[in-house]
Amino acid sequence: MTMTLTGRTAEQEAAAKDTARILLDIGAVNFRPEEPYILTSGRASPVYIDCRRLISYPEERDRIIGYAARAIAEAGSEKAVDAVAGGETAGIPYAAWISHQMGLPMLYVRKQPKGFARMAQIEGDMAEGSHVLLVEDMATDGGSKINFINAIRKAGGSVDRVFVVFYYGIFPEALEALEDLGVKLVWLAVWADIIDAAEETGAYPPEKIAAVRAYLDDPHGWSASHGGKGD
Repeated sequence: MTMTLTGRTAEQEAAAKDTARILLDIGAVNFRPEEPYILTSGRASPVYIDCRRLISYPEERDRIIGYAARAIAEAGSEKAVDAVAGGETAGIPYAAWISHQMGLPMLYVRKQPKGFARMAQIEGDMAEGSHVLLVEDMATDGGSKINFINAIRKAGGSVDRVFVVFYYGIFPEALEALEDLGVKLVWLAVWADIIDAAEETGAYPPEKIAAVRAYLDDPHGWSASHGGKGD
């Protein structure tokens, strides 16, 4: 079931709406129910979003980074953030922009260790005990985030927040897995925001939007019936 949009402030609603519009306008959103994508998780999906396209749009990315800084601050944390880390590779430019916006050091986290030292997966200068904000472009089921969180903690840092521009909002296990690690996921927009924006702008015909809604209502069942992994 898609994530509901209740409980957001007026500013959060406006940020989500503008983020969704931006992603549609720059061609980052693709609806393809007739030829589903197979995600890295093995699930079939009629939708794909490429937040990496934002690197080529300076005005739009400035707006989104402004929303990001505000969302991160509103999410709160028991500790002050010492550094911003991007997950290899899509999270790296976002970490650069957000660390600059926040006036903080930047790191990036490799998917796999390079060598055997304490910092084998971390690039940059992270002091022992640093409190780190992990940044990526998007989150589906949260699997890659766990790898990066564990790498930061293994290197002597701490993490209690992960920021993404876009969260699928249809796999509750993503939030549950992060919560089990004591980590809160912070995001700007979910698929429900994209659907609303697509309908308002006429970005896709009604039949494609209806097909995407069917997927969002039952992503596991839709995937299993379209050649992908089920639950």
